[in-house]
Amino acid sequence: MKETLEKLWYDYLIDECSTIDTDEERNLTRKAAELHKEVKALLNNEQQEAVEKYISASYELESFFTKKAFFKGCEFAVSFLFEAQNH
Repeated sequence: MKETLEKLWYDYLIDECSTIDTDEERNLTRKAAELHKEVKALLNNEQQEAVEKYISASYELESFFTKKAFFKGCEFAVSFLFEAQNH
């Protein structure tokens, strides 16, 4: 089952869920880019590098937990359906 979830995660959901197609998503993306630009202007090169490493680690952590939540949600849904079918 994990292999199927991996395939679903990488082949479909990453492509489908990573597109920016609403005004809210565009506004949040724009705001994040503007804030990033403002922060970079305030920092020297060493500080900028440290912030970029922090941002990268934060994205990696967020991605890990998002994927974990997706897998757990799928596992719950399947368990729930099997249980509901047996009653």
